[in-house]
Formats: sequence, C-alpha cells, structure tokens
Amino acid sequence: MIRSGVLFAVLCTALWASPATPAYAADAPFDLVIRNGRIVDGTGAPWYRGDVGIRDGKIVHIGRIPAEAGRTAIDILQEVGGNAAAVIAIGSCASWGGIPSAEPNPTGAVGAQEILPDKTVVNLPGCPSNPYNFLGVVLQFATMGTLPALDDEGRPLFAYGRTIHEHCPRRAHFDAGRFAREFGDEGHNLGYCLFALGCKGPETYANCSTLHFNEVPDAWPIGIGAPCFGCTTKGVGFTKPLFQEAALPPNYVPPIEGEDQRGPITPGWAGVVGLATGAAIGGALMASKKLGEGGSED
Repeated sequence: MIRSGVLFAVLCTALWASPATPAYAADAPFDLVIRNGRIVDGTGAPWYRGDVGIRDGKIVHIGRIPAEAGRTAIDILQEVGGNAAAVIAIGSCASWGGIPSAEPNPTGAVGAQEILPDKTVVNLPGCPSNPYNFLGVVLQFATMGTLPALDDEGRPLFAYGRTIHEHCPRRAHFDAGRFAREFGDEGHNLGYCLFALGCKGPETYANCSTLHFNEVPDAWPIGIGAPCFGCTTKGVGFTKPLFQEAALPPNYVPPIEGEDQRGPITPGWAGVVGLATGAAIGGALMASKKLGEGGSED
C-alpha cells in the first residue's frame, strides 16, 4: 500500500530514560533498537553505555539486547521510505553522511539516497539545515503535489543553486583584495573577507548569506565573524581542514596581492580610473550645460 505524506529523515543525538524497565523478553521483538547509546537516567549517577529497546512508541528495555531482538534503523528506513510519497533528508548526515562519513569512515556512513536508490530523495544538507528551506519543500509538495527542481546532489536549486560567496556581504572586500589574516586583527575587526582564514564560501552551495537563522540578522557563521565551513557541500565540509583556503571555481577573480590589503595602484589601473573619471566629469559638464540652457535631465 502506498502511503501519502512525507518522510522526514533526522539524526537522533541524545536519549533520556529511566533504568527501571521490564526485563528483556526474547519472544517479543522490539520495533527499534538503539545500540550503544549514552544513557543518562536523571538520578545524578554517571552516564553509561547501553542498548535501548522501543516498542509501540515507548522505551521498554535498557541493557544489552541481542541482534535478533529488533530491526535496524536501515531496515525501518527502507520499509517506511519505500512507501512514502516523498523523502526529505534533513541535515548533512542524512543527506550524504556528514561527520560520520569523514575519512576513513569506519562505519560506512552514507546518506538516505544510497539506502533508497529507487526513490527521489530531497537533500537539505546543513549543520544545521535551515528550517525555511524545509518549509519551502513541504509547502510546494503539499499544495502542488510536486517537488522542487534539484541539482546533481539532490538539493533544491532555490536554496542551493548558488554559492554563498555570490551573495556574501563581504564579497566587495574579496574583489578589492582586503582580507582578514588573523582572528582579531584590524581586517577582521573591519569586516574584511575571511577567505584567507579558510572560508569555504566560494565552493559551498547554500543560501545562508541571504537567509539567516532564527529570524536574527547575521545569525550565520560569516555574520558573526567565522569562516564558512562548507557543511552543505559533500567533499568540503568535514573533509577539508577548517582553515584551509577554499578552491576557487573557474572564472573567479583571483585575490589581489600587494604591499598592503588594498593592493598597489598599477599604471594600467590608473589609466582605467582616469578614463572613467574623465567620462564622469564630461557627462556632468554636459548635464550642467543642458540644465543651464533650460533643458531637463531625465
């Protein structure tokens, strides 16, 4: 039976439960077993490792549970996701493996798309993912019955179609060759470009620079003076070192190097500036002459 609705792929990071649970019953398999979790029982005792058995939406056992006593999360995702009308992978871990998939990836972590190869999975990577991107996908599906256009990594183009660098508020400093070289230096305090500090904005596709978090202006990494980590792009976030300079895509203007952060004015640039200045002055003179003759300037 095909079920209508949307499956939301999420990452569970913490669990609180009471250790006073019934003993394990071999004849009653669990709906879900969370293995090797960090258990905090609320009594003030130190946390400990254990398995958690869930049945009918409730935690019914904490302890060591045999492998045959419950289904794996992958089994459940294949069953539920296979029957879902649409699958949305929220966050970098669900989209392509995220932190657990970093080399050498000892657990073989992958995204939901590799577990559901026959389904169209809408990936909303980010650490965290912006909730407005999720809302946009859900509203389009709920009202129009369609999913947004996706890029080759399954991300909606409306949110991941351009790099952060294209709309970064510090882009003018990049073009002018003004860079922060150290955290807290003059360039950093003046809001200069963070490229030299490892900002991955030029190779990271996301709308963080135009859609900030929590409806708070500048509530995103670059807005608070930290370089973009590249968490929305596979092969960048959790792969490249934090302070390693980003790889500039083709046709990008390379950073201007000079004696200072503004760079020297070469004879060629002086000629261009002089030509532009002369044209501006000439236009102003013509406009003032026309206005003096009683004309109007549109």
